[in-house]
Amino acid sequence: MVKRTQAEAAAGGRAEDERLGIGKSFTYGIQHVLTMYGGIIAPPLIIGGAAGVSPAEIGLLVASCLFIGGLATILQSFGVPFFGSRLPLVQGTSFAGVATMTAIVADGGLPAVFGSVIASAVLGLLVTPVFSRLVKYFPPVVTGTVITVIGLSLMPVAAQWAMGNNTKAPEFGSVSNIGLAAMTLAIVLLLSKVAVPAISRLSILLSIVVGTVLAAVLGKADFSRVWDGPIFAVPTPFGFGAPTFDVAAIVSMFIVVLVTLTETTADMLAVGEIVGTRVGKRRIGDGLRADMASSAIAPVFNGFMQSAFAQNVGLVAITGVRSRFVVTAGGVILLVLGMLPVLGRVVAAIPYPVLGGAGLVLFGTVAASGIKTLSKVDYNGNMNLVIVAASVGLGMVPIAAPEFYHHFPAWVGTIFHSGISSAALMAVALNLLFNHLKPGKGRDPSVFATATRVIDYADLKALSRLQDGDRIVDGRIVDAGGHPVPARDADGKPVPYRIGPEPEEH
Repeated sequence: MVKRTQAEAAAGGRAEDERLGIGKSFTYGIQHVLTMYGGIIAPPLIIGGAAGVSPAEIGLLVASCLFIGGLATILQSFGVPFFGSRLPLVQGTSFAGVATMTAIVADGGLPAVFGSVIASAVLGLLVTPVFSRLVKYFPPVVTGTVITVIGLSLMPVAAQWAMGNNTKAPEFGSVSNIGLAAMTLAIVLLLSKVAVPAISRLSILLSIVVGTVLAAVLGKADFSRVWDGPIFAVPTPFGFGAPTFDVAAIVSMFIVVLVTLTETTADMLAVGEIVGTRVGKRRIGDGLRADMASSAIAPVFNGFMQSAFAQNVGLVAITGVRSRFVVTAGGVILLVLGMLPVLGRVVAAIPYPVLGGAGLVLFGTVAASGIKTLSKVDYNGNMNLVIVAASVGLGMVPIAAPEFYHHFPAWVGTIFHSGISSAALMAVALNLLFNHLKPGKGRDPSVFATATRVIDYADLKALSRLQDGDRIVDGRIVDAGGHPVPARDADGKPVPYRIGPEPEEH
């Protein structure tokens, strides 16, 4: 649990509702934008390229995704009645549906993509009440596993950025690119060590600035084309024509919606764990509705499916800035970038190796947060170790072998190509099987259930005080006649006690 500040404790408010002022909010908000910028512009570049549109039209897609990402982020973090989790959660174009949308665009063009996103998001909006009631099936053994896999699954992204991102570039993977990423990483670590809170909290932003300056000196940053193109532009509604609706495309995208809902649920639980705030079914429902509403509106402004960005969860953890209004400020910045392409081109000029160096710390922090959550799980006399092992293992499959599901039907690849959704589905299913479905559950169900069981020597000494006929009923010791046996402290005062794990909350 994250400690609250004195001001929060005095006011009795939630950590995420802290207001830092306009200046600090926008300063920290820039960090969120820089952290997710590469991820938010990648889908429109890929889909636009597959559609065969001109470079100017690809620029329109990028600006549109920034614009709608800003609106979605504001809705999710600031919130309105029934929409928005009111958590420091950044929204942007989902990468989960890129493969599906690339397939759709080959047959029906961008209008078919936009139509499938609108229809599937509306269907997703209708099923969100089901997802909001699943929170009781996300105990620490599930959330910790998913958070860990979120961090691990993002590591290839950081490595790709550190190498230069463009696999066809001559310098991809060069010593100079990786060296620049290493220098940025070193700057992050050094600035995080500085005793001045303002500097340590801005370590990510400052390291990106310093890394970019260093890259410019080394000739690895090019800002010469910043002024090419319009300075101000508002995304034109339906700039690529009216959407078309194909049943097969809608069904394919609805599978993506289910994956997106799963990932967003996991991200909300992850950021709630980091912030130290309760995330119940009402909050999850509001967050998922914001996810789907922004996805349904996105194609109107030439955007695609929206989802929470896991990399920004790591930024919340590493900076300790938990205010949702900081993320709202980041959403405003995205909105402005979507209307000022010149500013977007400035951010786009930041070398990928610089982003990769900072990303290693950010994504690693997410994994570390998951491991911390897993440390709270009780592994004695149950199958929780199996749940973690199998779920992490399945989640690593598409990361270790990206072509693993290539010979399976397309819907299998759509669901399981993401390590996050694979781990989440496996963890939820195994938690239901082992911790909720009681029939068939034996005294010692598996060697894994006893692998970590340890009895303290002090407990063995206490057993010598029991008498014949004593037994445990509902967590309390009773004698042969069924009368409770009280427990007392060293002063002889009665104390409450319970033997065994606490009962699950429903």
